[in-house]
Parts: sequence; C-alpha cells; structure tokens
Amino acid sequence: MVSSGQTTLEAGTERTTWWPQVVPVIAGLGAFGVYATLRAFEGANYQWGPYLSPFYSPLIDVHHHYWPFSPALLILGGPLGFRATCYYYRKAYYRAFFLDPPACGVPEKPGRRYCGETTFPFVLQNVHRYFLYLALIFLAFLWHDAIQSFFFESGIGMGVGSLVLLTIVVLLTLYFTSCHSLRHLLGGKHDCFSCVPAGQLRHKSWRTLSGLNERHMLFAWLSLFSVGFADFYVRMLAAGLIKDVRLL
Repeated sequence: MVSSGQTTLEAGTERTTWWPQVVPVIAGLGAFGVYATLRAFEGANYQWGPYLSPFYSPLIDVHHHYWPFSPALLILGGPLGFRATCYYYRKAYYRAFFLDPPACGVPEKPGRRYCGETTFPFVLQNVHRYFLYLALIFLAFLWHDAIQSFFFESGIGMGVGSLVLLTIVVLLTLYFTSCHSLRHLLGGKHDCFSCVPAGQLRHKSWRTLSGLNERHMLFAWLSLFSVGFADFYVRMLAAGLIKDVRLL
C-alpha cells in the first residue's frame, strides 16, 4: 500500500515530498552565509556603546597595526569551523546543497559510489571535536560581551541591545552543550559508568546532555539566526539608523 501523498518511483523510493525539507535549509543557510560574509568583510559598524557584534568578538587589532583587513576575518575560522563540521549541519547541507541524498528514502544518484567521510576533503569533518574546544573559548568571550553590554558610560543599566546579546549567548550555550561531541566526551564513550572515576557524575552529565541533544537542531537554528540578528542590530545602531531603547 502507498499512503496518501506518496507514489512509487522508478528510482526505488516511495518518498516524493523530500523537497520541503531541503528548500528551507538552502534558503536559511544561504541567506545567513551571504549576510555573514558581507559583514565579515565590511569591517565597520560593529560596535556601539557597550555593544559588540558577535561577528567581531573577540575584537583583535582594531587599529590595523598588523592586519590591514576586517578584524572579523581574524576570528572567522573558529565559529565557522565549529558549525561547518557540526553533525547536524553536515546532514543538513549534504542533503540540501549536494543532494547526497536529499532524504533518507531517496537513493544515491546512479553510478555514485558512497565513501562517507573517509576521503578528502570530507575526512576533515572529523576535526569537529577539536573545534569544540575552540568554540568554548569563543563562548567565554561572548559571555563577557553580554555582561559588558549592561555597563554604560552613565553606569549599570539595561537596553534592548543588552537583552539581544544576552539572548544570543544563552542560545549559543544551549547549542554548545547539546553538541554530540561534548556528550560523547563527558560520558558517551563509557560502557560502564560504575567502572570509571566519578562515574555517577559522568552518568548524570551524560543524561542531562542527552536531553539537550534531542533539541540540538532547534538550538542550531535559533543560535544561528540570533547571532545574525544581533549583528544586524548593532550595525543599525552604529550606522545611526535606529536608536537603542534603555529599559533601566
């Protein structure tokens, strides 16, 4: 029996509605990629008062003593590498941009030999666990920026930008802590928790991270677009196109 909305294809699959899952990924990642690239190369309008765009954090060589280009290009590889090698994003852009395959029920293209991630350049995806450590450093800087956003020239306060920067760092923390590699690092590689030091603590950490990991896709998208919005907000303020509203 073929259910409603499905039909048997010569390619050997019954799934014909895979494209609604692919098109939003192409649109979302494509739009963010274009915007982030343009902003990274712009090298301007990245700071207003206590607010610093997450695309430029940490801010390095702002006066161009050693680097003549945008400061964002000095740090771009860190967050980009973490997201590009992320297990969820790999599945998303393999299906959306490479159609490899576009969905679980859709076979590989005829004549294509599946190699997984064992050949160059995809074998480099295995460095994700090392980008995890680097991402932790960036996350620490972003927490510093979020706290600093509450300190104005007139004293401690809170503006809309403060909440925006605080929101993105919370979402980025959820994205980081729901990472598959972190879950494996803290407990997933153990078959017997009672046989290893601090086994009870590791098991509790593993269970907590496993719960977060179930929502990893959600945190991946929310954190991605919140970072883009935060940069856009700071840019509008720095360009004088909008005004920040002080709440306290």
